[in-house]
Amino acid sequence: MFKVSNRWTIKTKKLFAKTIRGQSKQTKDLNKNFRLLIITQFYPPDYAATGQLIQELAVQLGKENIQVRVFTGQPGYAFKQQKAPALERQQGVVIRRSRTCQLWLNRIRGKTFNGILFTIRAGLHLLRHARNYDTVLLTTAPPFLSVAGYVANLLFKVNYVCLIYDLYPDAAIKLGVITANHPLAKLWHIVNQLVWQNSKQIVVLTETMKQRILARHPQIAPQISVIHNWANEDWIKPLAKQQNWFAHIHGMDRQFTVLYSGNLGRCHDLDTIIETMELLQNVPVKFVFIGAGAKHDICRQIASDRHLDNCTFLPYQDRKNLPYSLTACDLALVSIAPSLEGIVAPSKLYGIMAAGKAIAAICEPHSYLRQLIQDANCGQCFDNHDGLGLAEFILRLMSAPNLATTMGNAGREYMVANFTPKIIAQQYRAILNPVDTVNNPSLGMVRNR
Repeated sequence: MFKVSNRWTIKTKKLFAKTIRGQSKQTKDLNKNFRLLIITQFYPPDYAATGQLIQELAVQLGKENIQVRVFTGQPGYAFKQQKAPALERQQGVVIRRSRTCQLWLNRIRGKTFNGILFTIRAGLHLLRHARNYDTVLLTTAPPFLSVAGYVANLLFKVNYVCLIYDLYPDAAIKLGVITANHPLAKLWHIVNQLVWQNSKQIVVLTETMKQRILARHPQIAPQISVIHNWANEDWIKPLAKQQNWFAHIHGMDRQFTVLYSGNLGRCHDLDTIIETMELLQNVPVKFVFIGAGAKHDICRQIASDRHLDNCTFLPYQDRKNLPYSLTACDLALVSIAPSLEGIVAPSKLYGIMAAGKAIAAICEPHSYLRQLIQDANCGQCFDNHDGLGLAEFILRLMSAPNLATTMGNAGREYMVANFTPKIIAQQYRAILNPVDTVNNPSLGMVRNR
């Protein structure tokens, strides 16, 4: 009896293993035949954060056996490269670039013109090649790019997914570019409703962004998913300041350093940082600003006018130096300007966590940053205009260096467990290709995050 039972168990196991192998092969073949087009205005050699993130996502999705193509523009924010090849292949991803160069990048009207021109180019490309793809992923760079997906869907039933980095027209209204009652704002809301209702899926970066959208468009709730940004943990790693050439060159290894890295624009809180700098003017602490943006220039001017000598300003660094610039500090800053929570989401947060640095976030009380930083135990959050609280936190870290190290290590650990390219790409794969969700139900959990 035992022998019969044992033979039956072995036979059953072999049959089960064969079935699993067959399902795995079938899923792999289906994935391999899945064709994805990503459309975004910015892509390396541009150093714009959206472009860098899309590149990493495209490469990682390619590793997931998805055929990835990218349609993008010519460089607008590159160091020495004004033009890039019209067609090239990088790390398995085929990239096609528009022939149009970026114009008047330092002006809002110039950026708007470039965005409209790229949208037209992208729309024409999509109309010519729509049938070559199973799904199109469109970013909000430029903000109205998803309209091209809507038109292609009307004409050719193309599946498209909207990836919302910044929420418009809300951002333009909060920044005073247009009023809430302006005809353009009303039209924009109507267009958003049409575009989102007809999209296959909508990806937002934070829960607060999701709730802001649903407050106006509750009918799209089944289509919207929260997927965070990420950082490459194999590229950005913790590095002691004493062993960091970037820190040594800029004197960041000789005193406690607070870093603001990346774009410091209209959507970021500068006032709280300035207040903190003034309060700590006679304390041996150095504030370093690396990047650019409208408020970056304002900060430089204020520092000069008020004779603040505890700060240093550096331009955007070559991307290859990012693992060294991010690890050259003791504390890193992240900020969102008042009333802009749920409209923008700072992508720099994840790189800082990968670098193993403590974080001070300036944001509103209901910000998603509060819960994330609390869960990761990697820093502290402060209300807008609470420069005193931020200054006291810096003094506390200066008096207890091990505390900053402990927070940084905790942030790194949390990021590796939740926000790596591989983890995030699997979440994107679940909404881009429903076949994956059917064959691997755990991937479908992203819808409820």
